[in-house]
Amino acid sequence: MNQNVLKDCTLCPRNCHADRTSGKTGYCKATDELVVARAALHMWEEPCISGEEGSGAVFFSGCAVGCVYCQNHNIAKGLAGKKITVARLADIFLELQEKGANNINLVTPSHYMPQIREALDKAREKGLHLPTVYNCSGYEKKETLKHLENYVDIYLPDFKYKDPVPAKRYSNCPEYFPCACEALKEMVRQAGDPEFDERGIMKKGVIVRHLTLPGYLEDSKQIINYLYKTYGDHIYISIMNQYTPLQYVEKYPEINRKVTEKEYNELVDYAIELGVENGFIQEGETASESFIPEFNEEGV
Repeated sequence: MNQNVLKDCTLCPRNCHADRTSGKTGYCKATDELVVARAALHMWEEPCISGEEGSGAVFFSGCAVGCVYCQNHNIAKGLAGKKITVARLADIFLELQEKGANNINLVTPSHYMPQIREALDKAREKGLHLPTVYNCSGYEKKETLKHLENYVDIYLPDFKYKDPVPAKRYSNCPEYFPCACEALKEMVRQAGDPEFDERGIMKKGVIVRHLTLPGYLEDSKQIINYLYKTYGDHIYISIMNQYTPLQYVEKYPEINRKVTEKEYNELVDYAIELGVENGFIQEGETASESFIPEFNEEGV
């Protein structure tokens, strides 16, 4: 796949057919020019991703989902970031490797998939050897993911909704669940069962993240049930309680609060009762704006 696909872009399930090469943007708010908001060692991923050294996180600007509660609102809306070349992106990967990163962590990368593939090719020619993490929304097309085989070692997708009603209300994608199911199936096919090095750092595999939303405990339970009944111990499930009600959700009063400890504990207990063992939970004060990085073009 080359960058000509961006002339009539159908990389994501939106299928908006934007000619991103003309300077116009698709639903994702991105043209064909790479825009990166931050590239730095990141300590806030799952322990087997960040480790003690940090994950080499590259935050791309733009997003095909655009959740109303997004913690990375400025980059998701394409409001932050610096335009760079594919060659510069390849150099960023190598610089993160030199800094001791455990992996190259591509955050919200889907709309730049052709450029990222090219950058990985260039970086590997110059000695890049770290695992690549594809840190995405879960709202992906199987056909697009197929082009990432042998480029991605670890898939780190969200799995946001089963119910089409909140999927429509908060992310304008009522078809989220069937899309995410097909995408995850392809991710597991490519990455296979989880593998770790001697330090406990993941080398390959799939970790599925579910962010618990306030008031949607039953939908969360259905998602955990689906993931475990479908994939068992072939994936890891990360149950997250870090939902942070920012100013953008004031129009949605039903989610304009944090998830309660009772709600989260009930979901974790449900997962344990199902038999989930390969999982991660969050403890302490994670629902805080202090956990949102500054998108100040560091490392770009």
